[in-house]
Amino acid sequence: MPHFSKPAEGSWTEHYGIDTGTVSYEDSISPEHYELERDAIFQRTWLNVGRVEQLPRKGSYFTKELYAARTSVVVVRDMDGGVRAFHNICRHRGNKLVWNDYPREEVSGTCRQFTCKYHGWRYALDGELTFVQQESEFFDLDRADFGLVPVRCEVWEGFVFVNLNDEEKTPLAEYLGGLGAGIAGYPFHRMTQVHKYRAEVGSNWKLFIDAFAEFYHAPVLHAKQSVADESRKLQGVGFEGLAYDVDGPHSMVSSWGGMSPPKDLSMVKPIERTLRSGLFGPWDAPDIGIDELPPGLNPARHPAWGIDSFVFFPNFMLLVWKPNWYLTYHYWPTSYNTHIFETSLYFAPPQNAYERLQQELAVVTFKEYGLQDGNTLEATQMMLESGAIGEFPLCDQEVMLRHLHKTCRGYVADHQAAQPATPVRITAAS
Repeated sequence: MPHFSKPAEGSWTEHYGIDTGTVSYEDSISPEHYELERDAIFQRTWLNVGRVEQLPRKGSYFTKELYAARTSVVVVRDMDGGVRAFHNICRHRGNKLVWNDYPREEVSGTCRQFTCKYHGWRYALDGELTFVQQESEFFDLDRADFGLVPVRCEVWEGFVFVNLNDEEKTPLAEYLGGLGAGIAGYPFHRMTQVHKYRAEVGSNWKLFIDAFAEFYHAPVLHAKQSVADESRKLQGVGFEGLAYDVDGPHSMVSSWGGMSPPKDLSMVKPIERTLRSGLFGPWDAPDIGIDELPPGLNPARHPAWGIDSFVFFPNFMLLVWKPNWYLTYHYWPTSYNTHIFETSLYFAPPQNAYERLQQELAVVTFKEYGLQDGNTLEATQMMLESGAIGEFPLCDQEVMLRHLHKTCRGYVADHQAAQPATPVRITAAS
């Protein structure tokens, strides 16, 4: 049973049975380990690729480039209103099926069928092959045998997930476990005003998750985002979380902050006072049709609660803020020391220009914080790769970092153990 207050004895790290010794970051600087992660993690777990609002009508689709999993998928709303996913490949000669001008660029749109640019083969929204150019030229071709290759796809609370592992039958809701169940029912669907950022980052994907999985850095790295008096106050007290939880491969931290409005308006910037908004979102929370939070949000039921940050393994973070908005982070590996970082901020649709400006201020303020976090990562990657130091101490507030790296190493080890041993070949002596 998880604790929702500081354990009476010991620490959060010890409570969850995680080793408190120094931590190696070899898993973040090894090309060989990255290749193992591609097979053990990104081809075998549930990956969030979007939301149902991206598929507003029958025939709506979007593509997602999954570099770490060595594939591209197309997600579509079929003629029955269901959500399906397919490998984005034509069955004729292997051309990418859905793309526009640039093959590596993600696209979206609406269509009645998918048509290959190369030879004109066509597929229905359910993946059925419906047309073959000059079909009589082929040898005993049965169209029923050459539909699009399906990818397991499920929707949870409006979030669309895919799983490339046909052998793993764990349903999505079961995979998300208690942390997912604890926030089910939150009205994510009401927050349809979306702002997105994307950046190519020169670091291992796990290092950016580390940056957002603890608040230990906030009063130092983000000091200049606050007025001088507020910055000095925060450096003195720190940002210790109200509650931590670990559930299977997933984890969360519940923290203070985001109180609306601030108790001392002199401690915030003039534009924040004028617009009554800032990093934590608009101070006046909109009505999103919810009277009581699900049990998994603010699990400590602490009056100073401001934000819950969930890491749904491997690379999906979901942050729910007290003033009734949320954001997501995704970390998509492209090599052992590069990845694509995506963030999406979701608000209730603004009712007037003032509310839109409140949201815009939160969005641009977040960007500044995100740039500060991201700016440290290439420097971290560079020095980790130097090999000057091999082991690093982490504090109790960094329990989610320990859990992430432990989980990743566990997936790799389990995958390696499941591989058939290479048979020993014995040849006769000459």
